[in-house]
Amino acid sequence: MKILVLNCGSSSIKYKLFEMTRKEVIAQGGIEKIGLPGSFLKLTLPDGGKKVLEKEITEHTAGVEFILQTLIHPEYGAIRSFDEIDAVGHRMVHAGEKFSKSQLLTGEVLEAFRACNDLAPLHNPANLKGVNAIASILPDVPQIGVFDTAFHQTMPKHAYLYAIPYAMYEQYGVRRYGFHGTSHRYVAARVCEYLGVSPEGKRIITCHIGNGGSITAIKDGKCVDTSMGLTPLEGLMMGTRSGDIDAGAVTYLMEKEQLDINGISDLLNKKSGVLGVWGVSSDMRELEAAVARKEPMAMLTEQMYFYRIKKYIGAYAAVLGGVDIIVFTGGVGENQATCRWGACEGLEYMGVKLDAGKNKVRGTEAVISADDAPVKVVVIPTDEELMIATDTYRLVAK
Repeated sequence: MKILVLNCGSSSIKYKLFEMTRKEVIAQGGIEKIGLPGSFLKLTLPDGGKKVLEKEITEHTAGVEFILQTLIHPEYGAIRSFDEIDAVGHRMVHAGEKFSKSQLLTGEVLEAFRACNDLAPLHNPANLKGVNAIASILPDVPQIGVFDTAFHQTMPKHAYLYAIPYAMYEQYGVRRYGFHGTSHRYVAARVCEYLGVSPEGKRIITCHIGNGGSITAIKDGKCVDTSMGLTPLEGLMMGTRSGDIDAGAVTYLMEKEQLDINGISDLLNKKSGVLGVWGVSSDMRELEAAVARKEPMAMLTEQMYFYRIKKYIGAYAAVLGGVDIIVFTGGVGENQATCRWGACEGLEYMGVKLDAGKNKVRGTEAVISADDAPVKVVVIPTDEELMIATDTYRLVAK
């Protein structure tokens, strides 16, 4: 069975085509700058090389159609006809409290998803464009929605509620939802397979660290708390997002800087975090190089970044009553040894101890904790697309 996975953003579409009998990626790529000048599709060839196809792509339906035509291209395609695509799985961001697991995208499910658009105005409408495009081009192919928020629906009420008037939760749904759920679910399950242990009875902290970052506390395979909130702004210091900040500081800055709602949102989401403190870039590789040159502001920024991760690990160890396994994933978590070291340094009192030699890994599954450490610290590269394809396969096979 062949499953196409789509991840539609506001101006981009990423895709992977899986052959599920072998769980093998047979085609992958992405379109950038949809609706903008200079749009293009970049794909990975069978030999691992890259190919860039430039084309004016004005909207998502045209983008999906371009991807499909590329998949059957005689020179660099992976299939002979669209009939080989058995189902399409979509990354869908915000399902509110509607769904706690992946769903066949019926009219009723899509209506419920649309009702959550106010909670993710940049992401949900883009996700729906991908669904509508497939429905238009391949109307008989089943589509599955895999929701970023679904894994976190097992959080207890005392963990997800904010201490604001309860009526605002009832009326507007203001609560912690969490994100990166597909990634946290994948690495939590995969680390147990990798270590040969059962999720039952295990206390796991998963750290998805990238340009966006979140940490999740998992007990017996279920999420009990997570760092992102109503939106992906809460929690860790990120590439351009502030993470946790006093709400009073927000209103104070709005007054001092004469910022409206859009202005403060832009400040906290796009001009803060690593970029805001350092003032140079949001790229952690560039920051790491600047730290190596001992630039003072870079060193301060990195210290803040690592501190926030460490603080959440400590908090979630308290929530879980201890920790058995810590997982690092995401672009930074998988590839940056200094980040993993900085986040774990000083946690020896709770059984966390890294091995400096083992920690020198990039993008590969590895145990990086010392042999005698009570807590296993593990690098597990995330594979959200495989998780989406697996859910899609399971639901379609039914």
